[in-house]
Amino acid sequence: MNQIQVNFTKNTGKMKPMHAVNNGPVYKFTVDQRITNIDAFREAEIPYARTHDAAFYASYGGEHTVDMLAIFPDFDKDVNDPASYDFTLTDEYLKVMVFAGVKPFYRLGSKIEHWPKKYGTLPPKDNQKWAEICEHIIRHYTEGWADGFNYDIEYWEIWNEPDGAPDDADYVDKKCWGGTMREFFELYRVAATHLKKCFPHLKIGGPALTVAITDWTKAFFDFVKENNVPMDFFSWHCYANHPGIDLKIESEVRELLDSYGFTKTESILNEWNYVRSFCGDDWLYSLKAEKGLKGASFTTAVMCGSQYRPLDMLMYYDARPCAMNGLFATDYVCDRLKGYYPFRMFNALVKCGMSVEATSDYEPLYVCAAKEETKNGKMAVLVTHFDENDAAEAKSVKITLADMDITEPMKISYYILDETHDEELVREEIVTGKTAAAYLTLPNFTTYLIKIEKASFKL
Repeated sequence: MNQIQVNFTKNTGKMKPMHAVNNGPVYKFTVDQRITNIDAFREAEIPYARTHDAAFYASYGGEHTVDMLAIFPDFDKDVNDPASYDFTLTDEYLKVMVFAGVKPFYRLGSKIEHWPKKYGTLPPKDNQKWAEICEHIIRHYTEGWADGFNYDIEYWEIWNEPDGAPDDADYVDKKCWGGTMREFFELYRVAATHLKKCFPHLKIGGPALTVAITDWTKAFFDFVKENNVPMDFFSWHCYANHPGIDLKIESEVRELLDSYGFTKTESILNEWNYVRSFCGDDWLYSLKAEKGLKGASFTTAVMCGSQYRPLDMLMYYDARPCAMNGLFATDYVCDRLKGYYPFRMFNALVKCGMSVEATSDYEPLYVCAAKEETKNGKMAVLVTHFDENDAAEAKSVKITLADMDITEPMKISYYILDETHDEELVREEIVTGKTAAAYLTLPNFTTYLIKIEKASFKL
């Protein structure tokens, strides 16, 4: 029997926003033809939604949404004239996020462009003017400029995946940045410096790298350090088929940041999902897995493990209706897939507040636990069995719940996510001591949320 140990006296820090996503809810403020998933966002209390690639989805506003080319379509226009900007559909998109209780995490730049002609991913004709356009976008959404809003949008990310292709790559292969590495460094320097000067209270960073640690990364860090360029957060991506890959890189990124003296720079993994490969049959397998129980278990495993790593935020790619959305059905977004429930289950731990030590003696068993910092307060444990081998056998597990700060009877409730249950209550127990044990059988890709709270009666 495998062993999981949860020690409720060993605090490991506050629960972190590991259930953030790319892109927000689908919703119309008019009632006609409304099919929505906004209640699902609210139930899971999704904390942040990154705006990257929003322009691919028509119901968000499509090509008229978020991207620089959409908001400021004619680069030769006056940067200070509100008439130069087209905010209308991006306003609507962000308004829906805020209505759902989700904070936007705004990517400044362009969606990825897979096609042979590039539009928004080309280097700006004038870096300073590009920075000033960004400034006015921020003022529109946080200071009310141009009939705008006063939203609490703290994260502003400069570009996406500028490292995606080498300088000498074919034009078609430069899907996110059409210039050279050094040209991007200069754009980042001008934009980050200008925006941080305008908005010292906001978080300015990026650049959402395709691969977290490469020579490109180190050259970028060298440039940022040598030129004293602001970088409040460093964002990066990782697609893998083993949670351990994500978790290992999370630690390595923090070590690299610290080695450069960027000890206050947040590390944000803001694109991740289950992927065996982006090519051939493995790509098709990956997409199918993402939309099923395997993807849900992978999501849970990465969330649980990341809580204990030196990472500040996870942002799943993607909550936008698309092939890589494991949360909602693509045609009917009101229908929740297996991958939605890990977000709601993890939020049960976030609502407890304080993370506590939780360890497993078997790597494919991933666990996270949390508690309220009051006597007889609520506690929760999230555990999943993820083994890349689809034929891996079920595991019998003993979960020791040690040193609970309780003096009254507590109810333990077990919620399961498997092929036939969607976070459904399947068992309840009453415990009275400070230590208890939970015995589970965990088939591969099965997830349990264990809630511990004061019983409704006294013995």
